Amino acid sequence: MIKRNNQNKKGQPGVKVKKAKPATCSVKKVSAKTSADKSLVKYDSLQRYLMEISEYKLLTREQEKELALRIFEDDDQDAAYRMVTSNLRLVVKIALEFQRVWMQNLLDLIQEGNIGLMQAVRKFDPYKNVKFSYYSSFWIKAYILKFIMDNWRLVKIGTTQGQRKLFFKLKKEKQKLIDQGFDPKPRLLSERLGVSEREIIDMDQRLDGWDISLDAPLKEDSDTERVEFISTDSDSAETKVAQKQMESLLHSKIAEFKTKMTPRETEIFELRIFSDTPVTLQEIGDRYGISRERVRQVEKNLIKKMKEYFKREIPDFDSYAAIGEDS
Repeated sequence: MIKRNNQNKKGQPGVKVKKAKPATCSVKKVSAKTSADKSLVKYDSLQRYLMEISEYKLLTREQEKELALRIFEDDDQDAAYRMVTSNLRLVVKIALEFQRVWMQNLLDLIQEGNIGLMQAVRKFDPYKNVKFSYYSSFWIKAYILKFIMDNWRLVKIGTTQGQRKLFFKLKKEKQKLIDQGFDPKPRLLSERLGVSEREIIDMDQRLDGWDISLDAPLKEDSDTERVEFISTDSDSAETKVAQKQMESLLHSKIAEFKTKMTPRETEIFELRIFSDTPVTLQEIGDRYGISRERVRQVEKNLIKKMKEYFKREIPDFDSYAAIGEDS
C-alpha cells in the first residue's frame, strides 16, 4: 500500500514551501554596501563642508550694517550667528592663500579662521564705517597664521607678532628674488622686508632646523634616551631669547606710555611703580598736598591704564603676563 504525502496549501504533494522574507531589507543592505564599495568618489569632508556653507546667503551692505548694529548695541546672538555663517566663504578663501605654506589639512586652517571670524564679529564697531569683510580678514589671517606658527614644528619658531609676519613673508620674498635672478642674501631680504639682518638670519636658522625628540634613543641599538643626558634647571635658549625680546618691547612701550602721563603721574610712576626702592605714599602726598589714600588711588588707576595700554599695543602681552605670574 502506497502512502501519499500530505498536500501543502497550494495542493502540490511532497513540496515544502518556506515563507519568503520581505525583499526590501536585503535590497537596502546590498544597495548601501554596493554604493560604499563601488562609489566612484570617496567621501570628502572638505567638499561636504563647502556644500553646506554655500547654502548661507551673502549679505548686502544694508543687511550687514543692520546686523552689526544689533550685535554692537543689543548683543543679539541671532544676528551674530547670521553674520558669522554669511562670511564662512571668506574664511575658506583666505585659508586657501595660506595652504601653499601649510601644505596639510585645509580644514585645520578653516577651523582656526572661523575662530578669528567669530572674534571679529564680537569686536566689530559698525560706527567706524569700515566694511566688515575688510575688518574681519585681519582677524582671520591672524588666527590662521598663529596656528601655522604653533604647529609648524614641535617647538615654536615664532613667539611675537613680528616673527609671525616675518615667517610668512620670508619664504615668499626669497622665491620672488630667485625668480627675478637675485641671490636672496640676508642683507637684500632685510632691505625688502624692513627688518634687521639678524632677524632674517635667526628666522632662517629656525626654518632650516629640525626637531629632535628627547624620548628617542641615543643610538639605534641603545635603550638610553637623550633626555637622560640633559640636566639643567635654567630656561631653554629659545625661552631666554623670547623673554629678552619681550622685555625690550616692554621697555619701548613703557617709554611711549610715559609720554601720555601728567607730571604728577610721571613722578608717582618713577618713585613708586618703576623704582627698586619706592618712596612711601605719605612722602608723595606731602609733595602735592594730598592724602595718602589719594596717592594710592592715582597709583592704582595708573597701573590699570598701563595694563590696558600694553594689551592694545602688544598682542602677546596676556600670555607673557601669565608666564610671569606662574614663574
